Amino acid sequence: MEGISQFLPFIAMFAVVYFFMIAPQMKRAKKEKKFASELKRGDKVITKSGMHGKIVDLNDKDSSCVIETLAGKIKFDRSAISMEMSSKLNVDPATTTTTTTTK
Repeated sequence: MEGISQFLPFIAMFAVVYFFMIAPQMKRAKKEKKFASELKRGDKVITKSGMHGKIVDLNDKDSSCVIETLAGKIKFDRSAISMEMSSKLNVDPATTTTTTTTK
């Protein structure tokens, strides 16, 4: 019994680290992977470096996509597309509600 009580603080620290750091990071990685796999032609995206464009071609072999920008077409890896910023662009306006104030 004495041996287990010595390791209890280490077990508690591991549990805290797991639930506050490791589990949320794994959940986020899973969401990003799902987002990248659900990309389709015509989606407006923003890359992690800030490049805005529209997807014109997807390549499943090397997990890349071609994005059309004002400067031309550029090939990016799907992991270079920002999930947070791109999801704001593709929100359906019919599903969002806006409040307007009249005077």
